[in-house]
Formats: sequence, structure tokens, C-alpha cells
Amino acid sequence: MSALEKRPLMISRGWIQAAGIVLMIGFLIMGVLTYYTYNDEPPIPQNVKNTHGAVLFTRGDIMTGQQIFLGNGLMEYGSIFGHGAYLGPDFTTEYLHRAALSSIDFYGGQNSDTARSHTIKDFKSNQYDESTGTLVYTDAQVQALKDCRSYYATFFGEPTTKFGLRPSAIRDPEEIRKLTAFFSWTAWAASTARPRHPYSYTNNWPPEPLVDNHATADSIVWSVLSFVVLLGGTGLLLAAFGRWNLMGWHGREQQTMSFRAPDEVQLTPAQRACAWFFFVMAALFVIQTLLGAATEHYRADLQTFFGIDLGRVLPFNVVRTWHLQLSIFWVSTSYLASGIFLAPMIAGREPQGQKLLAYGLLGALVVVVVGSLLGEFAGIQGLVRNAWFGNQGFEYLDLGRIWQILLTVGLSFWVVILYRGLRGRLSAEHAGNMPWLFFFSALSIPAFYGIGLLANPGEHFTTTDFWRFWVVHLWVEDFLELFTTVLVAYIFVLLGVVDERIGLRMIYLDVVLYSAGGIVGTMHHVYFSGEPAMHMALGAFFSAGEVIPLTILTLEAWSFLQLGTVQSAGSRTPFPHYWAVMFLAAVGFWNFLGAGVFGFLINLPIVSYYEIGTALTANHAHASMMGVYGMLSIGLALFCLRYVIPQKYWSDRAARISFWSLNLGLAWMVFATLFPLGILQLYHSISVSYYDARTLNYIGSRANSVLEWLRMPGDIVFILGGTLPMLYLSFLGIRHMGKSSTMEEPKDILFTDVVAQVEER
Repeated sequence: MSALEKRPLMISRGWIQAAGIVLMIGFLIMGVLTYYTYNDEPPIPQNVKNTHGAVLFTRGDIMTGQQIFLGNGLMEYGSIFGHGAYLGPDFTTEYLHRAALSSIDFYGGQNSDTARSHTIKDFKSNQYDESTGTLVYTDAQVQALKDCRSYYATFFGEPTTKFGLRPSAIRDPEEIRKLTAFFSWTAWAASTARPRHPYSYTNNWPPEPLVDNHATADSIVWSVLSFVVLLGGTGLLLAAFGRWNLMGWHGREQQTMSFRAPDEVQLTPAQRACAWFFFVMAALFVIQTLLGAATEHYRADLQTFFGIDLGRVLPFNVVRTWHLQLSIFWVSTSYLASGIFLAPMIAGREPQGQKLLAYGLLGALVVVVVGSLLGEFAGIQGLVRNAWFGNQGFEYLDLGRIWQILLTVGLSFWVVILYRGLRGRLSAEHAGNMPWLFFFSALSIPAFYGIGLLANPGEHFTTTDFWRFWVVHLWVEDFLELFTTVLVAYIFVLLGVVDERIGLRMIYLDVVLYSAGGIVGTMHHVYFSGEPAMHMALGAFFSAGEVIPLTILTLEAWSFLQLGTVQSAGSRTPFPHYWAVMFLAAVGFWNFLGAGVFGFLINLPIVSYYEIGTALTANHAHASMMGVYGMLSIGLALFCLRYVIPQKYWSDRAARISFWSLNLGLAWMVFATLFPLGILQLYHSISVSYYDARTLNYIGSRANSVLEWLRMPGDIVFILGGTLPMLYLSFLGIRHMGKSSTMEEPKDILFTDVVAQVEER
């Protein structure tokens, strides 16, 4: 093939067309939903007045109250509209419940049916005048506002750490007034009937009988239809796989593998520099798990950390903020390093200067990590009142805005590094082949993380939550999933385990299956955030489809692993990546259980109506985030480190201990604590009330405390046996990285020789 010729597309164009159609339809629907988000979000009144025309609070008070809520890290303590942390209350629910009780007392007391009916009428009637931007509160609602303001002044002014917050977290009466105004507005949106509809702006969430909030017909009907989609879609896809063998793990059985010893594989300077990335990754992983243990201890014993008043130094919302942010940082670090490591293998060369660029990226990453964590601490502790350098306060997007921008720039710089290394190979390939898909999937990572910049603390909460979930869900569950698939497929193609055409087909199948449900399925997060019922309908319908590919690809994984076993057994040389592949196998298991089973459980609208913001959400989050992206990140690290660390220093024992400790520890965490806690909390939410299920009294009850303490053995195994061996292996990587060679000309650096078997007569 001449230098001007490009290698043609290796598979049918039908795969590209199918992927393009799915992506186009998905984002077309998301465009429509974006339009209705902006047009049908709950209105924020210019003025809230009493019946005599006196102003109680303004739109500016509400928006400032929202920024006080976010800046003080209260979304990492409790929640609004069900979204946030799970130790403190849902402040929408708490205000609504307390305001309803106050209103009933105002009208005559708990034993008065008339008082209850008057309260329901007050809270359900929409007294907002769109033409003037004025909302009128009844006298009972005005009294409730005063009572709630007094309650929150006491709660946030508490001089001790008994609630898990820093002492006297918010003392300024004016800040309390504005914060209460924000809570009051969210409760109004949660109870007041949406114009021309018999339910509230939040689809009647939370369930609160005192104001006649109950499950809507949409939440029940679309839950049933979700089951139909799941069962029907799974059946159809199983039939298609059985009929056409879409993956086609066949052909390599007739070939003999000869895996090259890791010491014989030539590495480039940038590849060896990746050892430092993995060391930073492992160090962040250790710190993140220690912070996770601290957040768990707050739930087991809110008052003291083994005799230490931890809340005075690291209150719960600081610890949880760091825990979540570090989970994103250490996983991202592994992805960045894996991309840099794989690029020369794909291109067959590495241009000069890649090593310096890689170290520059790592240094910038460290600056962003340290700077953002310090900013979050300073913001929550009240030392920095600035969302740019302090704390934005959105769950998963807590980092200050300047750090968010710098991280987006850093991810873009990473793409530039990859393009620089791949440029020669890309010029010789059809844009639909694997090298371009590797580049396109990498490009999508900064692009869709950058969308999170549309979530602005100074904008409408419903809108900001909508854009936040483009990062939390769409960035993670669709485009990181795509890059994951490309990485893993390329690794197995380079190893010779999978034919390149099969690997390419697998990538396109992933795009079609995951994007079909995953793009619009993002809306299952915003059922009750002030979105119209359309978002619930489409979110429920499409999110059920997300489980289908997880089921199918889990079944296909068994065929793939069986094929790998046959090939390894027939190989003339030992397979050097046993534990890396075991981590990838664990990804398949946790993908199905954590993302599929546990995710579908809480995504049904009728379940989410009573469950959102409880331990079942945490159960799904831990099993899917750590089980999928965590295990994958470690598997990628082991794959790369296996070539960086000389054979005589490599430790299969450390990799084995880490694998079993992480998986057993995570299973213990899920099945001994999070899942049973979630089921009990869901039952309590339905049988007693959602409000009560979110109180500190319930969370700190004796039965719950026992289950929380039962998690300790699993956490110890996870931290000591899981994270520390990874830190040790990554240390070996920087200690023994050895010499490298600069590859400026194409060379054959495949990891494996594949030889056709000769049939014996």
C-alpha cells in the first residue's frame, strides 16, 4: 500500500450508518428535552408577598439562597429535589413537611379535618401570577415560613458537630433568611399544581400526604412500560444474537498464540512516563478509600470518630466532597495514562517530545487535583466565598469553576498528545476504522465533560441539574463506556486474541446498544427535579433499554473468556496478563449487577418516587462506579505496568491479593450494608413516610447502626488488601521503569505472534 493510499473500511458501512442513526436520534430527542427544560421549569417569582402585599422575599433572595446552599457544601450533606448526599435531610421534603405541620396548627390543629383540607388547598393552589412575576403566600404559609426560618437558624447555628456539619455552619441571620427562601421555593414547586395539570412541578414528589402529594399515573404507567421494554428488548436481542452471531468470536481457535515476554516489548519514553501516572492514580485511590471509610463512619456514629471530634476538622460534607471528586480523578488518571501508553502501539511510532508533554499533563493534573480539593475545603469551611476558586457545590461537580475549566483544558491537551502520536496512522486509515475510533472516543471525553460548565450555581436549579447529569450520566455511562470499549478492544487486537474486524464490530455494537438507551436514559435522573412529565416518560422508557446490552454483553463475555482460555492453553508462551484480564472479567460482572440490576431497580419511576436519595442509590453508585470504572482502571494499570516493570520485579501475588480483596470487599460493602440498608429505608419510606426515612433519627437508629458497623470488615479488606498492593505495584513501576527507546519510525511492536495451526494427519 502506497503512502497516499488509505486502508479501506474493514467492516460493512451498515455499522457506521446504524451508529450514526442512533446517535442522531438520541441527541435530537435530547435537544427537544432541552427546549422543554428551559420552557417548563418551575418559575422563580420576582417577588413573594403576603396577602397584604408586603414582600417576604425576592427572586434575588432565592438565587442567593441557592448559592449559599451550594457554597456551604450542603448538597454533599443533604439534598434538594432528592439529589445530593444521604446523611442530612432532603431540604425540599423537610421544609414541605414542617411547613404543612405549621399550617395545620395555624388552622386549628392536627385533629381538625378542616385544618388539613385548608392546608392542602393552600399548598396545591397555584397563586403565581405570570404577568407580574408575583407569588402570594397565605397567612398560614407566612407563619410556616417564619417557623422554618427559626428552625434552620437553630439547626445551622448549632455550635457543636452533632449534625455532622462544622460548628455554627451558618450564623448570619440574613443568610439564613435567604437559604430558607430557597428551601421554601423548592417546597412550593414540589406541592403546587403545574398549570393545566393535576400534579406539581415535580410530578408530585416528594410523597407527602399532608399536602396530598401521591404517585402520579405517569410514574405507575411508565414503570410498567419499562418492564415491557426490558423483557421485550432482551428477547429480541437474544434472538438476533442467536440467529446472526453478531459478535462472532470465532476463527482464532484455529491459530496458535505466541505471547511475547513483557521484557521483550519495546517501550517509548512516554510509555515509561505513564508509570508516574499510575503511581498518582494509586495514591489518590488509597486516599479516596480512606475518605470513604470516614463518610461511612459518620453514618455508623455521627458523634465521634473513635473518640475524635472529626467534624471540627473534616465535617461530613468535606469528606464526602473529596471522596466523590477523588473517585473521578483517580479513574481519569488511569484512562489518561492508558491512552498515552496505547497510542505508540497503535501508530507504531512515537514522535519526539511526547515524554515531556506527558509529564506536563501529569503536573497540570496534580495542580488541578490539589487546587480543587483545597478550594472545596476553603469554600465549605467559609474561608472562600467564591465559586470560581472555592466550591461550586454541585454533587460530582463540586470543584471550583476555574479548576473545572482547567481540567477540561487538560483533557483537551491529552487529546492533542494522542493526535500528535497517532497522526501518521490516522492519515493512512479510513475514518471508520479502529485508529480513528480511538481518537474520536478520546475527543468525546473533554467535549462532554466540558458540557458540565453549563451547570452554573447562579442559574435555575432545574436547568443546572439537567446539565449536571449530562456529565454524571452521559459522560460516564456512554462516552467513557465508548472509550473503555475501544481501549479494551484494541488491547485484545494487539495481543492477537481478537481479530481486528471483530474488535471493530464490537465497538460499533457498543455504540448502537449503549447509546440507544444511554443518551435519552439520562433523563431517569431528573424525574422530580422540576421537569415536565415528558422527561419521566422518555427517561423511564429508554433507561430500561440500558439494561439490555449489559445482559447481552455479559453473556457474550463468557464466550469471549472461553475463547481466551482455549487460546492461552494452546499458546507456546505464558500469557502475561492474567490478572489484568481477571479485572476486566470483574467489570462484566459488576456492570451487569451494579449498573444493570441495581440501576434498573431504582430507575423505575414508581420505585424512585419513594427511594431517591436513600441507601439504594448509594448501593447502585458504589457497585457501578467502583465495580465498573474502578475495576477497569486497575485492570488497565496492571496491563501497562506489566510491561514497565521488569519480570524479575513483577509480583503476581500482589495483583492476586488486590483483585480478590477489592472484589470481596466491594461485595461485602454491597450485600452486608448498602443493599439491606436500602431495602429497609425504602420500606420505611413507603410504610411511614419519605420525610421520616431521611431524618437523622431514622438513619442513626439502632438497627441501621448495626448494619453500618457490619461494613467495617469489608472496608478493611478493601483498603488494606485491595488498594495497598496496587500502590506497591505502581511504586515498582517508577522504581524500575528502566530505559526506553525513541520510536520515530514505524516498527512492529505487536505483543503477540499469531501462527496458523497445521492440521495433523
